[in-house]
Amino acid sequence: MAQEERNKTFTDDNTMRWDSGEVRRREAPPRQRKHPRKPPKRKGTGAGYYVTILVISAILAGVGWLMCNDLLALNKKDHLAEIVVTDGEKLGSVSKSLKKEGLINYRGLFLLYSSLSDTEVVAGTYELNTSMDYHALLTAMSARSGARKTVNVTIPEGYSMQQIFELLEEKNVNTVEALTEAAANEDYDYDFLANKEKGDASRLEGYLFPDTYQFYSGGDAKTVINKMLRNFDNKMTDELRQTISDSGYTMDEIITIASLIEKETDGSDGTKISSVIRNRLKNSGETAGYLQIDAALLYALGEHKEVLTDADKEIDSPYNLYKNKGLPPTPICNPGMASIRSALYPDNTSYYFYALGEDGVHHFFKTYREHLNFLESLKN
Repeated sequence: MAQEERNKTFTDDNTMRWDSGEVRRREAPPRQRKHPRKPPKRKGTGAGYYVTILVISAILAGVGWLMCNDLLALNKKDHLAEIVVTDGEKLGSVSKSLKKEGLINYRGLFLLYSSLSDTEVVAGTYELNTSMDYHALLTAMSARSGARKTVNVTIPEGYSMQQIFELLEEKNVNTVEALTEAAANEDYDYDFLANKEKGDASRLEGYLFPDTYQFYSGGDAKTVINKMLRNFDNKMTDELRQTISDSGYTMDEIITIASLIEKETDGSDGTKISSVIRNRLKNSGETAGYLQIDAALLYALGEHKEVLTDADKEIDSPYNLYKNKGLPPTPICNPGMASIRSALYPDNTSYYFYALGEDGVHHFFKTYREHLNFLESLKN
């Protein structure tokens, strides 16, 4: 209280006042010591974060496991599937077929695996199983595969090239289009084809030897054709080649004559028909050099007819032997060995004409008059 009294002063008008300095000192709050601010607490790593990591890891592990199962063909239900790989087909297209048949589940993974493999898929028809892993699938569709299906095809004697290709397509060996393209434009190393220019499939007509073959289903078109050409080459022995050389005819001419014989006879009188053709070619007086063989005209027409009309015989075609002298430009079919030998070894006759009788047998004549008399007899 004494201290408080000392702080009091009086003004001239006896008004009491306080010492302002002292008052300020008393009223000012004590200065607090400043402490460094603590950094804000980091939010704690909650359980949700770890759960998210675990879920993502589980998903990745699951996907990886599924892909591994697909890659190694684990836990798959046993299923046999037939896969056809066509000539020039891309692996991406093949993988669609594999997935459709349940052989793979992940096309992208399969394509990635195949890109790291040096195995090349080739055309063919394959029997594959879901138990086969990626490596086994690729190996099975390769050239060294034992899974490629084979098909036996018997090509009849006298079939044209077009008929042969249609038969091969029917048997799933390859398509008519691919075979025709290969016949026209591929190289084949045989002496009998040496002078035949590429670009026209008919250059192989007559040389696709009729026989029974085993082909790969979906096999390469050139390989298929080459198999038939090689068979022809093997069948033409040194003896036959020498006989051709001695005959005064070329290989192509002999095969063309053989093709005419093949289409004109059942084989029982091939050597007689061969003699008629030879006689007409050598001595043109009796027929003016025209062979007048219906089979060649039917080849040009592209259809079979029991009777040719006068209009048919007027068509403009090098295969119309009623209007063109000599042999047609190519064989008209692929003859068998019997017809080839008939072309090489004709009977020695003076026949220039023949006609099929009602008895189903060919009758042969030396003169046109004899021929006409026989035809007239058939009308009575």
